[in-house]
Amino acid sequence: MLRLLLLRGALMAAPFLLWFVWRAWARRSGREPGATPWPWLFAVGAVLVALSLMATAIFHPDTRGQTYVPAEVGPDGRVTQGRYEDR
Repeated sequence: MLRLLLLRGALMAAPFLLWFVWRAWARRSGREPGATPWPWLFAVGAVLVALSLMATAIFHPDTRGQTYVPAEVGPDGRVTQGRYEDR
């Protein structure tokens, strides 16, 4: 879950990071970049997060016809991972 939150946070931050890197490069090359387009940066970040949510919904495996078997500790102390099994 933390990985998903970090991924979505990185997607939201990507337009801001790109803008500020480009602005620093533009200032060093002698161009004035103008005002920071905050609404556009937020909008692009939101679109990236929305696209990632849609991709998750589309490409995530469908487990509606299956039963979840939780992780178990075997008699030898080994842990088997949780999995889905057909009904």
